[in-house]
Amino acid sequence: MKPNACLAGMLALCLGWGADRALAQQPLTEVTFGTNWIAQGEHGGYYQAVADGTYEKYGLKVTIVPGGPRANNRMLMTVGKLDFYMGGSMIQAFSAVEKDIPTVVVAAHFQKEPQVLLSHPGQGFDTFPDLKKSNDILLSKDGFATFYQWMKAEFGFKDEQVKPYGFNPAPFMANKKAVQQGYVTSEPLTIEKAAGFKPNVFLLADHGFSTYSTTVETRREVVEKNPDLVQRFVDASTIGWYNYLYGDNAEANALIKRDNPEMTDELLAYSVAKMKEHGIVDSGDTATLGIGAMTDARMKDFFDKMVKAGLFKADLDYKKAYTLRFVNKGVGLNLRH
Repeated sequence: MKPNACLAGMLALCLGWGADRALAQQPLTEVTFGTNWIAQGEHGGYYQAVADGTYEKYGLKVTIVPGGPRANNRMLMTVGKLDFYMGGSMIQAFSAVEKDIPTVVVAAHFQKEPQVLLSHPGQGFDTFPDLKKSNDILLSKDGFATFYQWMKAEFGFKDEQVKPYGFNPAPFMANKKAVQQGYVTSEPLTIEKAAGFKPNVFLLADHGFSTYSTTVETRREVVEKNPDLVQRFVDASTIGWYNYLYGDNAEANALIKRDNPEMTDELLAYSVAKMKEHGIVDSGDTATLGIGAMTDARMKDFFDKMVKAGLFKADLDYKKAYTLRFVNKGVGLNLRH
């Protein structure tokens, strides 16, 4: 090789190495993500993306801020103290539009709301329509104000059937004619371990409660001023969910237990198994569009049901509650097993 050619080659090599090194040394963008409850398997995809470095690969240093009974992470996101928030059902998002709160849903990592109703087997409450015969439907105030209003409009349930639920399964276990709310990923196991029987489990999503859940929300100004940040957070979180469900999630579970020392390996394993069994995260449109998928048709279907249930007026501009800009791109489909 001629000397000048050698020199040019060395220079190119050095420049290339320098560029790679400069890229590697780019400072990570610090991001805060508030969840809506204490750490659990239902938050696993986000913890996975922290644990396995996916967020870092997307140039993000993500701090997960757990929610809980004394936390108000949604408010903190709304006023700019947190960058992103893990929403629940779309009812919250539609309500934000109604109240002129400038937040927007940018992804939906649960295709199905995990909300269930539980009943005792062999007591005449073995099908969903049978539940209308119970005069002891144990519901929280939030449950009564949301999904139960849909149950009344859609199936004819009555207000007088409802009794208060204090998030303690003892009254349900003691009353064989009772029906209790819960999450498919946790309460059935709790009751089975405490009472020694497997309750009937009715997933509301499979009976028409078509909301998305475990959404990613942010402020409208973040979407408008920093769409690249939103895209990177959504994509990395989506990959986190694929890896949590189908890969090695041990490190993510360790982080969950760090943030919630009362969490057990048994419940974490149960939650993952039930999320897979019921298609909570990965079902329907995600087969082609990827985890996090949302569609206008599905949003309209759920909004129309909530109008029928009396939760919203028909003229509400519900489309302001979400954007499809950051989803439906097939991100992570190659990671499904």
